[in-house]
Amino acid sequence: MDPDALRKVCLSFPGAYEDYPFGPETAVFKVRASSAGGSPTPGKVFALSSMSPDGYVNLKCEPGLAVQLRAAHPEITGAWHMNKTHWNGVRLDGALPDDMVRDMVEDSYDLVVAGLSRRQQEQLGWARLSGAAGTERG
Repeated sequence: MDPDALRKVCLSFPGAYEDYPFGPETAVFKVRASSAGGSPTPGKVFALSSMSPDGYVNLKCEPGLAVQLRAAHPEITGAWHMNKTHWNGVRLDGALPDDMVRDMVEDSYDLVVAGLSRRQQEQLGWARLSGAAGTERG
């Protein structure tokens, strides 16, 4: 998956935005909803990428699945500078199918949104899944 395709996928989710808190070489994709008072809350990270050809993306992942993905795909490792129990580093060198990367981005977004308040989930249009495990979007 090239950087433009990754950006498009990441920004396709409700409440998603791109930030550069670590400088221009690292894009951080976050999700944000309003607080109970209506003011914006700080965003929660669901993807972090070098945005370069043959780069990488760090994605949140359910711990058991993270171990399985790492064992099955050498392109997937524990994410650098992140909690390796909950974050995978995924090489974007074309070895993994784009659909698989897209699914991992979506799973990362869903895991982060599942940790938001029910009200914030509703603001993002995610309320129909707030009572479920939060592993799929409709």
